[in-house]
Order: sequence, then C-alpha cells, then structure tokens
Amino acid sequence: MNLAKVVGTVVATRKEQSMEGLKFLVLQNVDLDGNPRDGFVVAADAVGAGVDEIVLYATGSSARQTVMTDKRPCDAVVMAIVDNWETGGDFMYKKGVND
Repeated sequence: MNLAKVVGTVVATRKEQSMEGLKFLVLQNVDLDGNPRDGFVVAADAVGAGVDEIVLYATGSSARQTVMTDKRPCDAVVMAIVDNWETGGDFMYKKGVND
C-alpha cells in the first residue's frame, strides 16, 4: 500500500466497457511527513475519495482485489481514505487539521 494525496480527477468518456462506472483519480505520492514525492498515479476509486484527501492505494494485481475492481483491467485502486497517521508516537497527519 502507498500513501498519496488526491490532486485531481480524470474523465474518459471512451473506455473499455468493463471500466464503465469507475471514477478515476490523479494521486500525488507523499512521504511520511505528508510532503509530495516524485510521481503521479491514476487510480480507480473504490471508496468515494475526493480532491485534497489523503488515501491509501494499491497497485498491480492487488488493485483487482476490491469489489469494484474485481476482474477489471485496473493497475491502481484507492481502497482507503486516511483519517490520521503517526510515526514514532507523533501524529504526522489528522484529517481536517492538515487539510
């Protein structure tokens, strides 16, 4: 699993039929301090995440393990919206406080 911030959306009116009904999000990877890292990912959204939220996403075959992405040609999926995280006893992020 990876941490990322949702920075945008992707709209594709023409796509593989099995991808119909999925929402696509643009994710910016973040480090454990919440700072942007190199790289962006487009991921199918399985949990209703929105722009500016911090999320957990999976890639590869794990991306096809959610109810929404089962048997679909997905290589990345958002599977959780982060409420908070702590490292070494210090809260690095709390939803609503760091937004």
